[in-house]
Parts: sequence; structure tokens; C-alpha cells
Amino acid sequence: MNQSQNPNDNPLNVTQPQAETTHFGFKTVGKAEKQQLVANVFHSVAGKYDLMNDLLSFGVHRVWKRFTIDCSGVRKGQNVLDLAGGTGDFSAKFSRIVGADGRVVLADINDSMLQVGREKLRNLGVVGNVEYVQANAEALPFADASFDCIIISFGLRNVTDKDKALQSMYRVLKPGGRLLVLEFSKPILDPLSKLYNFYSFNILPKVGEVVVNDAESYRYLAESIRMHPDQDTLKTMMGAAGFENVDYYNLSAGIVALHRGYKF
Repeated sequence: MNQSQNPNDNPLNVTQPQAETTHFGFKTVGKAEKQQLVANVFHSVAGKYDLMNDLLSFGVHRVWKRFTIDCSGVRKGQNVLDLAGGTGDFSAKFSRIVGADGRVVLADINDSMLQVGREKLRNLGVVGNVEYVQANAEALPFADASFDCIIISFGLRNVTDKDKALQSMYRVLKPGGRLLVLEFSKPILDPLSKLYNFYSFNILPKVGEVVVNDAESYRYLAESIRMHPDQDTLKTMMGAAGFENVDYYNLSAGIVALHRGYKF
């Protein structure tokens, strides 16, 4: 018998489990590895995140965010979770809307982004009704039925297990609450899609290299957009997590989409 095939090495002939994998941009990585790889990206870009948003979207991200706030239905006295809230654009706006009797939680898995957001909001005088929590969207550290509204903006595509994250968001929403997902999506016009691809893979990394000395992080961001579920797929995923009356709005011809679903 060939010594290299000794059956005693695995006497029950049990198939050895293989590590679960997922995507990090176009690369295949272990699920346990992705979280740290994404963290490294945002540690790198945190300091100039707002500047890069303005440069790369030509300022249009502000229009997308205003539309999202208009669709949120948030009112005075409510509790809002700004998940993957980054530098706090939504938290600043919602803080003023909910007032002193309301509460906004700015949550992000990345400590560098959270620090930038905290400093930015304090410099703007946004204090008193905003809390800061480092949290993983897949296992939110909040009680059931804690929030009237959850917004996750340009963050879901970086989550390793999106289904698990959506279920976690559903759990912490109050009955009658709503989830808004603002995320890059799939352009609905073919000529625009081709132009967008050229911009994403040729211009975006070069701007990242010049402004933050990091082309690779912005190449990952472009790849992560392509790997994110399209509009209808994400709508189905939200429904599977329990959300009802799920619909979406295509913004900038589908370059970005806003999904909204309710917990009844």
C-alpha cells in the first residue's frame, strides 16, 4: 500500500470541511478574512473620505442623500440608526430632525471612520442627541425594536453576509419602522453603463492615487460595486429578510438606487 494513502490518516473517511469564501472586489477570499481587508480600505481612505465623495461624484452624492432624507419619513422624537454611517452626513441631518427628544446612533464597524464622523459632527455643533457605536451590521448590539428608521448608505456592499445583516436590521426595527438602503447599483442605460465602467476602472483609481496615495482601495471600491446585487435582487433579499412593501428608486439612471422596506 502506498504510505501516502494510509487510511488511518482519516479512518472514518470523513470529508474535511473547507473554509467558506466570499468576494473582496473581484478576488475570492475567506469570509473570516474579508472583514479585515475591508477595514484596511477604510482606515486608508477615512481622512479624505468626504473630499473624495465630492470629487468622484461631482457633488451629486449630496442630491442622492437629500432625496433619501425626504423618503425617510423621520419625525421629531424618533430614534434613527445611521448604519455604516462613516463621516456622519446623515447623522447630522437626522439629529436636527429628531430634536432633543429623539436619538441618532451613528454606527460603523470601522474605528477610523467613526473617529472622523465624531470629530466632524462635534465641529458642526451636533451634540446631545447623537451616540457613537462601533458595530458589525451582521450582529447589531441593540435590543429588539429599538429604532424607527435605519439608513445604511454606501455600506451594504462591503458587508460579508448581507442576508444576515438585513435580518439583524429587521430585528432592531420597531413595528412600523423602515429601512433605507442607499447604494451604488446597476445603470439602466447601456451607453451609460459602458461610460461608467471606463470611469470606475480607469479614472477612479487614478484620482485615489493622486489624492490619498491609494489606487488599490479605490480599485476595490469599483470592483465591489460590480459585485453588489442589482436592484431587483436586493429587493428580493430584503423581502426574504421580512421587509414588506419593498421598492426602489433609480437615481442618476441607476448608478445609485435607494431601496426602502417596512417592518409591519
